[in-house]
Amino acid sequence: MRKTYIDNIRWMTVVLVVIYHVFYMFNGEVTGGVIGPFTSVQYQDIFQYIVYPWFMLLLFVISGMSARFYLNGHSDKEYMKSRTRKLLVPSTIGLFVFWWILGYYNMMISGAFENMSAVPKPLLYVIMVASGIGALWYIQLLWVVSLFLLFIRKIEKDRIYGLCEKANLPVLLCMTPVIWGTAQILNTPVIVVYRFGIYGVGFLLGYFIFSHDTVMERLEKWWLPLTLAALGLSIGFVFTFWGAPYAEHQVLDTLLCNVYAWIATLAVLSVMKKWGDFENAFSRFMCRKAWGLYLFHYLPLAACAWYLHLYTELPPVCMYLSVGAAAFAGALILYEIICRIPILRWCVCGIGGEK
Repeated sequence: MRKTYIDNIRWMTVVLVVIYHVFYMFNGEVTGGVIGPFTSVQYQDIFQYIVYPWFMLLLFVISGMSARFYLNGHSDKEYMKSRTRKLLVPSTIGLFVFWWILGYYNMMISGAFENMSAVPKPLLYVIMVASGIGALWYIQLLWVVSLFLLFIRKIEKDRIYGLCEKANLPVLLCMTPVIWGTAQILNTPVIVVYRFGIYGVGFLLGYFIFSHDTVMERLEKWWLPLTLAALGLSIGFVFTFWGAPYAEHQVLDTLLCNVYAWIATLAVLSVMKKWGDFENAFSRFMCRKAWGLYLFHYLPLAACAWYLHLYTELPPVCMYLSVGAAAFAGALILYEIICRIPILRWCVCGIGGEK
């Protein structure tokens, strides 16, 4: 059975991801693969500091919850088949069919083509394919942890799952050292977004703990203290890392950052369980389009940012608004077009034959 508040968390978090990437394209810390800052000091970059530590952790937690809800009514084989189609196919086959286009713009923005005039065209295409992964890293990693989940299910046979129903707020707060510890392990070098430790544990906590209605009902009662704690930690995090070298906070390797990430995740879950169980025309529309918005937003975002940077001298506000509009509108348009083309809907969007 679908839970409305989880659907709302998902699309709202995806919206945050899109907005984050708009600011990221012009951020003042990372210089590779982005247009870069407008000024030496950019206070708008604070938005990145506020959301970066927790919003992807939150997505993995609710993905774990959704996995449990799906497996309550489907077999392991059906689960893996659906995950492979929706996650693995777009992030592998789809890269060669479509997402190499994003790789082209990523390489244009980073100036990679300037030193590749002698590279053979077939090899250049492969490089563009690899550069086109972009936001697809999330579904690649999600497929891996989904596969690992089936291995765990065969061993634990719901014994651990049953025990986790007793979890209360103190138990959840005691997970903070676990979040910090797993943030230090199983992180890929260079491409730091593949954080198998913290995101894998977030997924499993969603599956084993937060998928219990009783746990969420207990957590719901603490929505106000958790929200205030998360706000306080966000202020402390911004003041601690504002102006610091990006490497110091990008990999979430400090205690403050991980405490903030976990408390913010708990706060969002509690607030949305309390207040987010609603439906209206807009929320239903966003629930239907969240998948396409996540998949496609970065391509029009990158293309618009590149051409505006190349051919215009718009003020920062206009650049942010233009690129943001391109990201949202472009993603929805691309999704509507591609999901109507039989072959592309399968290999790019991970959508089967169902209408």
